[in-house]
Amino acid sequence: MHKGKGMKFVGDSRVVAPEARKKMLPKDYSEYPGKTEAFWPNFLLKEWMVGAVFLVGFLCLTIAHPAPLERIADPTDTGYIPLPDWYFLFLYQLLKYSYASGPYTVIGAMIIPGLTFGGLLLAPFLDRGPERRPLKRPIATSIMLLALAATVFLTWQSVATHDWKAAEAQGKIVAKVDINKADPGYAVFKSQGCINCHGENLQGGAGAPTLIGTGLKPAQIAQIAQHGRGKMPPGIFKGTPAQLKQLTTFISGLGAK
Repeated sequence: MHKGKGMKFVGDSRVVAPEARKKMLPKDYSEYPGKTEAFWPNFLLKEWMVGAVFLVGFLCLTIAHPAPLERIADPTDTGYIPLPDWYFLFLYQLLKYSYASGPYTVIGAMIIPGLTFGGLLLAPFLDRGPERRPLKRPIATSIMLLALAATVFLTWQSVATHDWKAAEAQGKIVAKVDINKADPGYAVFKSQGCINCHGENLQGGAGAPTLIGTGLKPAQIAQIAQHGRGKMPPGIFKGTPAQLKQLTTFISGLGAK
């Protein structure tokens, strides 16, 4: 019997062959001089410099254009219409449409945004193609462009259709004033329904201006009460001349402190 006759060699799958080990190693990019750099400190320093430029620019913007402040929140003011920040305006506009508001609010507030953001989270699993160029991935590119166009359109519509003057008036900081609710003029104010638009404390709301510190004389206020002005139609006041005098005297005397 010759040496080795009848013997079989079985490879062990647990031992990685040298050729396979070489394939698992990352590619050496040293053959591309000038196109690579160390992460620390070269690349990280560049990232910090870019971040610092944007941070300084943002701070300058906040100093030049400070955030506008509104009056103290009043939960009893049903005429106040809140407006979200700009990055939520597209959702705010979506809730204005009939298919996403009223009895269908759940669709506009939960279902549509849920499907949109859910699809964004699942995008890496739905499109697993090796191509990185947008033209080679028509489905993913089309969905992305559609979502971007819808967001831009809804944001633009929200800005274009919003009544900014009324929003500024309803959120304007009004100086404090002591209102004597036992005054006969205040009783006329309530009986004529003025309280429905101008508020219990005459602070304004629902598009109606504040009546505090108007600087108007009683005759001017009487002219507005009888003939209207702006969104206020004529003929609102239905009281007697004596009541009109009490009302106008009361309102003209509301000077801000």
